[in-house]
Amino acid sequence: MNVPANLKYTKDHEWIKVEGNIGTIGITDFAQGELGDIVYIDINPDLSEITSGESFGTIEAVKTVSDMYAPVDGKVIELNKNLNDNPQVVNSDPYGGGWIVKIEISNAVQLENLLTPEAYQTQLGQ
Repeated sequence: MNVPANLKYTKDHEWIKVEGNIGTIGITDFAQGELGDIVYIDINPDLSEITSGESFGTIEAVKTVSDMYAPVDGKVIELNKNLNDNPQVVNSDPYGGGWIVKIEISNAVQLENLLTPEAYQTQLGQ
């Protein structure tokens, strides 16, 4: 199971990569594996802000639909438009081209509540 050391994680299997005050968010390798073949990512194109712990969209796989939850509060600055035509990139490259949304982090203190890579691996039983 791939759990990059440079990311923070949620208990709901989202990750965030922090660069200055910008956060790139996606779902973990574990999550994409559990979902199976991803066929659609549904995020309101007018989404302007996300709130920690609240759903900001859904991810649809062949067998199920799952909510995606915001790891921290932030102003949405970019949606990964490539996923409109190629949602399966989340399966093949969850930590790279499969990123979902970029935000300007509003409350950096919330990052302290996220899981370290080691804590996330423990949650997964690794």
